[in-house]
Amino acid sequence: MKTDVILGLQWGDEGKGKIVDYLAPRYKVVARFQGGPNAGHTLQFENIKHVLHQVPSGIFRTDIKNVIGNGVVLDPVVFLKEIEELKAYDIDAFFNLYISKRAQLILPTHRLLDAANEKTKGDDKIGSTLRGIGPTYQDKTARMGLRVGDIAHDYFMKKYEKTRAGHLQLLDFMNFDYELEPMEEEFFKAIEFLKKFKLVDTEYMINNSLGAHEPVLAEGAQGSMLDIDFGSYPYVTSSNTICAGACAGLGISPSKIGKVYGIFKAYCTRVGEGPFPTELNDETGERLRKEGNEFGATTGRPRRCGWIDLPALKYTIMLNGVTDLSMMKADVLNNFDEILVCTHYKLSDGSVTDTVPYDLSLEDIEPVYKSFKGWNSSLESIDDFQSLPQELRDYISYLEKELGVPINIVSKGPRRKETIFRNA
Repeated sequence: MKTDVILGLQWGDEGKGKIVDYLAPRYKVVARFQGGPNAGHTLQFENIKHVLHQVPSGIFRTDIKNVIGNGVVLDPVVFLKEIEELKAYDIDAFFNLYISKRAQLILPTHRLLDAANEKTKGDDKIGSTLRGIGPTYQDKTARMGLRVGDIAHDYFMKKYEKTRAGHLQLLDFMNFDYELEPMEEEFFKAIEFLKKFKLVDTEYMINNSLGAHEPVLAEGAQGSMLDIDFGSYPYVTSSNTICAGACAGLGISPSKIGKVYGIFKAYCTRVGEGPFPTELNDETGERLRKEGNEFGATTGRPRRCGWIDLPALKYTIMLNGVTDLSMMKADVLNNFDEILVCTHYKLSDGSVTDTVPYDLSLEDIEPVYKSFKGWNSSLESIDDFQSLPQELRDYISYLEKELGVPINIVSKGPRRKETIFRNA
């Protein structure tokens, strides 16, 4: 049995949560492998619209085991709020949620350090979500972090106080004002709540599930262009968002990877700072934002919008070994007369390429576009691929030819039922 992986191919916010929820009935285990509360995976079905941050997107399926893997950085305060909010839907997360003992804990001082670091950068800020993600991963690699498994041991408070002392020294050095006491009160309440859950060696759990022929779906957060190694550095997240991150973030070998589902929007968006070659700072970009309701599920920040970027998509498909593509938000383009596709980059030296440069920030990139006729019609009543407008099918066919991977899922709206599975 293999582990299938689902991940974003752009700058995040591609719609991964919906596709995880849609595919979940095929699996016995859904496992998050990286990121933390900076993720915002939106699920919408029946009369429910809900955003998940750390809890896997299979949580609404009571027959599925949901795993928070070792590669995740967990904020107990956010976690408590997430679980409390799920109670409104009669979801008993104590029943089918498992948390890796090896997952790193986000401390109150990590959040303070995140804010202080961003403040000191001024105009060079990277657009952090200020959730403490970066400082937590820094402590992890410095071998100073606290892990979920530590909360069950007597030494936890001693380790916590030692780590906090180091953080406070840094905050004082940066002359950053803070009020820690109420944050800590909230944190330790959440720690006691966290102790009630199934804290396990999830690497054994997942491999045992594979050995028992129970299919596993690994759920990524953010997007491949935000990967710490291969994204638009330094405007990236602090973890490996690509397929390789699933191996390290869950404790599975590369030989156990099966299908890789790559999720992308029919256009492109980005939140925060950093290069965005196809960004539209005009009426068309504003129209995309309005039609797509492009505001961050976690931060509420307006997303930057632009046309689809094939050089970046080809790059992330290569890095991830994508086997299946899902195109999201096709309906957002319903009323556009013309749709553009970036096929190449024209660089500052005049050369033209379809590869991603070493540092997007250093290049004055001019997108080279190919024009397509829009379909100018609603997709609401369409339930099968062949009934899609010819112009949309032409658009999909062109993308498939250029990307070399089949587009098997087309999303025509935010709800679970608004999904066309091509080979159903």
